[in-house]
Amino acid sequence: MSTDTIKSLGGVIVATALPYREDASAPAGLAVDYDRFAEHCRWLVDNGCRGVGPNGSLGEYSSLTDEERRRVARTAVETVGDDGVVVVGVHGPGAHQAKHWAELAAEDGADGVLCLPPTMYRANRGEVIAHFEAVASAGLPVMVYNNPIDTKVDLTPDLLAEIAQIDGIVAVKEFSGDVRRVLEIREKAPGLEVVAGADDVTLEALLMGATGWFAGFPNVFPAESALLYELATTGRLAEARALYEPLVAAFRWDSRTEFVQAIKLGMEQVGRYGGPCRPPRGPLTREHREQVTADMARAITALGKRKAA
Repeated sequence: MSTDTIKSLGGVIVATALPYREDASAPAGLAVDYDRFAEHCRWLVDNGCRGVGPNGSLGEYSSLTDEERRRVARTAVETVGDDGVVVVGVHGPGAHQAKHWAELAAEDGADGVLCLPPTMYRANRGEVIAHFEAVASAGLPVMVYNNPIDTKVDLTPDLLAEIAQIDGIVAVKEFSGDVRRVLEIREKAPGLEVVAGADDVTLEALLMGATGWFAGFPNVFPAESALLYELATTGRLAEARALYEPLVAAFRWDSRTEFVQAIKLGMEQVGRYGGPCRPPRGPLTREHREQVTADMARAITALGKRKAA
């Protein structure tokens, strides 16, 4: 989709899971399955999601070679075409690495980029601002990503107000889990779009004025997630709650360390291909696998009853 048409990075954009196939010559014996990834991107858009976000944490970007990482982004862009938006993860240890990935994303036709603060250590305020200035200089709309749990850097509302002054910064993916942040960010940085980042507070964030959902579990439930977004943003609260509540137990896995493995298992439970993760992510423990299976079963049963009603 031409960046000339992009006025917003809102809506349901899916942080895409990445499929692998066994290949002894590939890192850890697992090669990226680009054909299957392309089919998955197409399926998400065809089921009502606005777009896809390759090379995020869910896409295991840090386990990819540079060649794989770029080809994943290109595959998403080529597959989605003019039917949706592609917001590429450009996370890097420092500004020069993140800027490099943003420049490649622009060259490859992405519509925007998602970027964490520096990831190697707890950067200070000036370093965070310089980081996002460098990424924005690549020319694509930037969604900054606040994930203080993993980065130890909290993009507080007052810091976001300063970051929002950078030309090209258009949105924040808010993953602190504190829904009070939505209103405070809107007050302090009124021109910045607030995008729900944690699946298990999505409805709450949307009701507080978030205009997007950069999401994990829509890899499993894309049509239902698109419907949830529509219900929440058009004031149909009772219907939104009825859809959301049976899903929340599964959605909570999006905020846990094992979220990649859990979402891939969820995909398997609805008949999609999830498959393994590359190290350092290993398989779920037996206890976690049983709990994910049970939480997903509740969601699947509820959705089945909804369709039958």
